Amino acid sequence: QVQLVESGGGLVQPGGSLRLSCAASGSILSIYTMGWYRQAPGKQRELVAAISRGGSTNYADSMKGRFTISRDNAKNTMYLQMNSLSPEDTAVYYCNADVMLVTSSRRDYWGQGTQVTVSS
Repeated sequence: QVQLVESGGGLVQPGGSLRLSCAASGSILSIYTMGWYRQAPGKQRELVAAISRGGSTNYADSMKGRFTISRDNAKNTMYLQMNSLSPEDTAVYYCNADVMLVTSSRRDYWGQGTQVTVSS
């Protein structure tokens, strides 16, 4: 099995910054695409950004220029640097990973989520 553990969420003032981390552990052979999603109260979960194993990135339009996704393949860890945060960014942020297990099966995993609250 694989565990994804997010960290770095919290309360920040408008205009501030946060850096989220997602660490994957378990029976991992390789991790393909990893991504950050978020879900605000009363809204559907939406893609924030995704990154391939090779480093190609994809951002939701509203995050472009403010958020930066990155990963360290050696550590099976992904990051999300969030700048210029606004109250509209308040949500639970989830980590997602497309994982090839040591058993040669491939599965999609989610983390438990980390709360980001932007408020003065």
